[in-house]
Amino acid sequence: MSTPNGFPQHSRVCLTRSMEGGAVQDLQAKKAGKAAKKEAGGDGVPPKIGTPISETLKLLPEELKANMKIKSITPRPPRKPRLERAASLDEKSWRKWRRFRTSQESLTDPNETSSSNGSLQEASPSPPTRGRASPCNPCCQQDSLHSSPDALEASPGGKSRGGASDLGKRASEISSAFGGLLRGKGFAGGKPRLSQIMPARPLPPMELNVASHSLRTANRIDSDCLDYRHYSQHKFGRVSSSLSDSRLQGNGTLYDNCSTDSMKSTFSVLTPIRAKDVRSRSYLEGSLLASGALMGAEELSRYFPDRNMGIFVATWNMQGQKELPVNLDDFLLPADPDFAQDMYVIGVQEGCPDRREWEIRLQETLGPHYVLLHSAAHGVLYMSVFIRRDLIWFCSEVEYATVTTRIVSQIKTKGALGISFTFFGTSFLFITSHFTSGDSKVNERKLDYNKTIQALTLPKNVPDTNPYRSSSSDVTTRFDEVFWFGDFNFRLNKDRETVDSILNQNPDTDVSKLLVYDQLTSEMSRGSIFKGFQEADIHFRPSYKFDIGKDSYDTTSKQRTPSYTDRVVFRSRYKDDIQAVKYSSCPVIKTSDHRPVFALFRVKLRPGRDNIPLAAGQFDRDLYLIGIRRRATRELLKRRERKDQRSSSICSIS
Repeated sequence: MSTPNGFPQHSRVCLTRSMEGGAVQDLQAKKAGKAAKKEAGGDGVPPKIGTPISETLKLLPEELKANMKIKSITPRPPRKPRLERAASLDEKSWRKWRRFRTSQESLTDPNETSSSNGSLQEASPSPPTRGRASPCNPCCQQDSLHSSPDALEASPGGKSRGGASDLGKRASEISSAFGGLLRGKGFAGGKPRLSQIMPARPLPPMELNVASHSLRTANRIDSDCLDYRHYSQHKFGRVSSSLSDSRLQGNGTLYDNCSTDSMKSTFSVLTPIRAKDVRSRSYLEGSLLASGALMGAEELSRYFPDRNMGIFVATWNMQGQKELPVNLDDFLLPADPDFAQDMYVIGVQEGCPDRREWEIRLQETLGPHYVLLHSAAHGVLYMSVFIRRDLIWFCSEVEYATVTTRIVSQIKTKGALGISFTFFGTSFLFITSHFTSGDSKVNERKLDYNKTIQALTLPKNVPDTNPYRSSSSDVTTRFDEVFWFGDFNFRLNKDRETVDSILNQNPDTDVSKLLVYDQLTSEMSRGSIFKGFQEADIHFRPSYKFDIGKDSYDTTSKQRTPSYTDRVVFRSRYKDDIQAVKYSSCPVIKTSDHRPVFALFRVKLRPGRDNIPLAAGQFDRDLYLIGIRRRATRELLKRRERKDQRSSSICSIS
């Protein structure tokens, strides 16, 4: 609040005077007295004695006002309070009132230096002390007195108690006091001190992790999937394109990583579905339109931004052994690739008697991230197809067919087993075979191949994705991507001594000299078998025939020649759709005379339509539960063993 003259009512003012000298002071004092008498005589009502100094300045002449200017006051934080002696009750009440006043006033740093023209900083009054004179001049004391609560209470109702003579004397004192201030004598007794004010302390930091403990636990990411997020963000850049980030940050909402990840799973991974789409879709035999289809381009780009998926294909002749390997991690989850594949297809020849136990072991090894899409058997030929559990909705119905190449035997040990389905808009065919054995029976093996491609009746209900490029006499032409793997029984056309000498010369990876004598390589180059198929480069030792439980080749009286009997070949309708990433064997598993052989592929996918019979998320639930229970039990046993080892350790002191 300001007076009509423009000065603040309850604040100090800093005055600067351009003229100096005592004569000017006397002239000002006389003029101030005359003005006071004139006002007192004209109005008949003297001014208030308790009027603040800012109102009294109205009596000053115009010449003095012209030489005065108001200096802007910049609020500054108070300095750190100094420790002083204990205060009396009067001092405490004064300080309490002063703290209340400082919330409405602006204080200037008393340590600020004066300007070169003699301008004076405003001084804040000190609290009254016993036995000490105030360091400020009478003007400051009087102004502080008139501004205190006691002075306000001394003049209630605004009535004065003095006359015109008192007012003239008061004006003379004020003018002389101002003259002393302008001559720099106001603070001769010492520097002014700020009042005791508690410094403003910063608020304690607030934790932004506002998610509850139960929410963090429910949305926690598995430890084995933490790095996959950084990998996908670095390679595909799909994690950063979440709608939840902008919504949360735009509203200024407090959030943490857990709540953001939960929102991301709602907006970026799952597709927003319109109500009209829900009404029109059956998800079993849906719309013919590619746009907005469940297996269309939008969904494909969401799950596979580069439209390439990883497939693991393996073959293993188990020799009918009942004993299964203790650990299949080195077989299904090799250490070379950093990440697991999207699909696992395992074919077995001469499988173990307990097929269900074999599938449980596969589920236990792959863990809860994968489900068994389909499995089939033809005698002792087994095939299992595992897929990531969040991809089962994009598969068509799974179909399979079998072919027997040896009719004489009651147990179907030789033949072929095929499984086919469509994933998004790409059709797949997987065939595992066991051809006729024998070093010299190359023609019989070619007959097995020809019979298989003609007699394998696939597909059945799922339509062909490109019927114009299909042939009724060759099943491999009716699918986009074909993988054929198994024990083909092709041998090396060389004696045992020569093969052993080559293996001893190049014990690691250089097996090019051996492949010169490979029967399958020569037959494929002639085009007599596996027409249109390719095979990745071989850099592993022959997978047949080993002594069980050992790394040595056949040491029996038959002295069979080591050979590459177990192979994986592939073909595609479109060029460069399949890229081989790795082709190797697993020498760790030694329960059979064959070593498992596997290959990793990157396969290009194409969008499809919903006009095909879909699997609707079907998988082997019972197998899934059994495998997960066994996995959990195995982990508990490992922890117990480690705990027992620590508790049973004995420290000996010598």
